[in-house]
Amino acid sequence: MAQKSTKPACFKAYDIRGKVPGELNTDLAYRVGLSTARYLKGQNFVVGRDCRLTSEELCRELTRGLTDAGANVLDIGECGTEMVYYTTFARELDGGVMVTASHNPMDHNGMKLVRDEAKPISGDSGLNEIGTGAIDCDMEPVSTPGKVTREDIQAEYVQYLLGKYKVDTFKPLKVVANGGNGCAGPVVRAIAAALPCEFIHVFDEPDGNFPNGIPNPLLPDNRSATADAVREHGADLGLAWDGDFDRCFFFDEKGDFIEGYYLVGLLAAAALRSNPGGGIVHDPRLLWNTVDIVTAAGGRPIMNKTGHAFIKERMRQEDAEYGGEMSAHHYFRDFAYCDTGMLPWLSVLEEMTVTGKPLSALVAAMQAAYPASGEINRRLDDPAAALDRIEKKYGPEAKGIDQTDGISMDMGAWRFNLRQSNTEPVIRLNVESRADQALMEEKTAEILALLDG
Repeated sequence: MAQKSTKPACFKAYDIRGKVPGELNTDLAYRVGLSTARYLKGQNFVVGRDCRLTSEELCRELTRGLTDAGANVLDIGECGTEMVYYTTFARELDGGVMVTASHNPMDHNGMKLVRDEAKPISGDSGLNEIGTGAIDCDMEPVSTPGKVTREDIQAEYVQYLLGKYKVDTFKPLKVVANGGNGCAGPVVRAIAAALPCEFIHVFDEPDGNFPNGIPNPLLPDNRSATADAVREHGADLGLAWDGDFDRCFFFDEKGDFIEGYYLVGLLAAAALRSNPGGGIVHDPRLLWNTVDIVTAAGGRPIMNKTGHAFIKERMRQEDAEYGGEMSAHHYFRDFAYCDTGMLPWLSVLEEMTVTGKPLSALVAAMQAAYPASGEINRRLDDPAAALDRIEKKYGPEAKGIDQTDGISMDMGAWRFNLRQSNTEPVIRLNVESRADQALMEEKTAEILALLDG
């Protein structure tokens, strides 16, 4: 009996991601194109790519697979993931594929897939089937292949973003913008040209060699360039993006990094001022501040499992105004419920303009009310045993236990969430307290010691 085929190893929970060429190569990219078009039964797709050295060839073969299956392809070239989302919903296409590995190591690449209306395709919503189809697919092309059209949509996209704000009313702030040699730089420059602000552009040339390190500002070691530039230039705000710029990170006027957790509260409050009573979807890792902010603003806090596919699905179900994850993913109802790394910083500039306050003042009360550890990752030989130690230690005293995503325990004056990553072999820890920095730090150290055995 023939062994039943399975999906390729690079097919993960939310997207395709793996080493090139060992796990992802041009042959598989072609097969993904064939399988995607056949699975979605679509006629019109958009493809885009980041600036990684292998992205162009992977995108070329992906496109050939789509057209050999009979689909027409709009190739928008080098771009950010959200530009594929935008093109999919704005042009009413059947689907889209972004070739990107975002913040992964140099020798990796991947793909993010969406169907009509930019709805995500994840493991339980078609990605597994596409992966199986990529292994088993009939390689014979259709008699009349689809056509490829190439178009630069950057100017159109920038106008779309600017149309959501009264940018001529923005305060003339000084802004450091660190593109990290990913794809953000050209788009940020185009937006900046329309704003009454002074921009200091750092590492804004896309370069797949990443001469200044992989663009991942979530890692503390990758923050100094932005922080130093803020201090050197006396800027009002610092911004940094990951490689495909679907995540945006913030630094205040002192150059201090602002945890994404507090940006969720800030952006939720802004969304609810315009749409009182709306739903706000958040993840379970850190939540007390978000729940307080949303409740006080008359909104509906909605906790949901971490991950872009899960957040987007829940936002559609609830018709939520905004969704935020502490990992710097921000989702907007009027952006087809998708995440974007551009709308958040434009919204923060608007908040700073309307309130007349610096970013540090906008988040200070939140930071004092709910000190947080930020996400801490641990690679462990035996994650299950470590989780068992944690449950035995804290479970009997917990006032509440939730398993929406990993395990969360409410200990009264403090709480924590511990979860295994869907994309990496690590355990992730988040701790917060009620207005007690010392307690938060003490409990963080305590849990880490238990995890390390």
